[in-house]
Amino acid sequence: MANTLERKKILTKAPLVRKSRSRHPSSRYYDQLVQMSDEDLMSQFQAGTVEAFDILVSRYKDPLTNYIYRFLGDMKECEDLLQETFLRVYRNRHSYRRIAKYSTWLYTIAGNLARSEYRKRKRRRLYSLQSVNRDDEEYEVEIPDETFSPDKHTESTIQDYFIQEALSQIPEEFREVVVLRDVQQLAYEEIAEITGLPMGTVKSRINRGRTKLQSLLKDVYTPVED
Repeated sequence: MANTLERKKILTKAPLVRKSRSRHPSSRYYDQLVQMSDEDLMSQFQAGTVEAFDILVSRYKDPLTNYIYRFLGDMKECEDLLQETFLRVYRNRHSYRRIAKYSTWLYTIAGNLARSEYRKRKRRRLYSLQSVNRDDEEYEVEIPDETFSPDKHTESTIQDYFIQEALSQIPEEFREVVVLRDVQQLAYEEIAEITGLPMGTVKSRINRGRTKLQSLLKDVYTPVED
């Protein structure tokens, strides 16, 4: 419960900041912060400027939501992992070094959490199926949650639904790199850093993942070719 409350504080800007007048930057100073690079904002945050962290959350909240959701296909889990990602950034801010891009560091944290959750889910499902099979009982096959869906009558939303369905069907190692490349538009070099894979492996998995997606989606969606 304590961790959940702390995560909500960080994302909703609850009063864990602004305890003194010096924490209230002028509008002009805030405007200067907004113009800074991610790396400069992290330096400011490490020096005690919590507003810099607020800006980083604002910049990356939507892209990270998209990344984690595409990986897991579950909005509730996505929201929990998004909060946990920014909580870890907040707690571990002093471990960040400028030799790495902030976005690479951030996606590495989010990716590790998403992979861990995905593997836990697989273990839970395997255990559930094994238990059921031993008892020779009837069971329901779990299907992706469709409750998080905007107006399905629009063409783009229908396509999005099928894309997510297809992503959930390709192996984890292909799904992660395809999402990082084709959804998040990250460079191959950054994907290699985030995943810890050699460049050749990254490119190979992206191509194989795209091929699998193309066969699943056909006319609904065609992955982008480089």
